[in-house]
Amino acid sequence: WQCLQSMAEADNPYQNAHAESFWGRLKAELLEDGCFMSLDDARAELFNYIEGYYNVRRLHSSLGYRSPIDFENQFYQTVLSNSHK
Repeated sequence: WQCLQSMAEADNPYQNAHAESFWGRLKAELLEDGCFMSLDDARAELFNYIEGYYNVRRLHSSLGYRSPIDFENQFYQTVLSNSHK
């Protein structure tokens, strides 16, 4: 709890780092100075970006420049191989 509480302090420089990074990438990669034609168009594009690219295929520096799928597969392979020892 103490760690979570300290992260919520207004003067903590890491409070919004992940959200700011996400919004920066979203604007740069999805919007590209454009706009959506409708609210339904925006919802569809955002869903496709987040679930079809950002969370699945995009290389994340925090995962050693691997996609989340590759990272999870390696994790589960490691867990399975260690459970058979």
